Amino acid sequence: MAGVDPRRYELRTAVVRLRRELALLSYELPDRAVADDELAALEAMVREGLPEVPRLRRSLLLIAGAVGSVSALSPALADVRAGVERFGRPPGRG
Repeated sequence: MAGVDPRRYELRTAVVRLRRELALLSYELPDRAVADDELAALEAMVREGLPEVPRLRRSLLLIAGAVGSVSALSPALADVRAGVERFGRPPGRG
């Protein structure tokens, strides 16, 4: 994996996991399309190069809003959040 930014790899791995777990849900979420679209956007951003932190954060907020109340997805969502935070913390936070 020489030359690959580990942040991109970790975020992509987390996104793939959340997409897989979301697909395995036995019921439909009202905002599932939003989550699917934003997960696809995140995956494309990290695949194409160094993503823009504000865009990463926007996607994370939309995904969290769409799936945040599903406890089964909490660990995978936390991994995506950690992956986004590796690219930079929000202003005013350490």
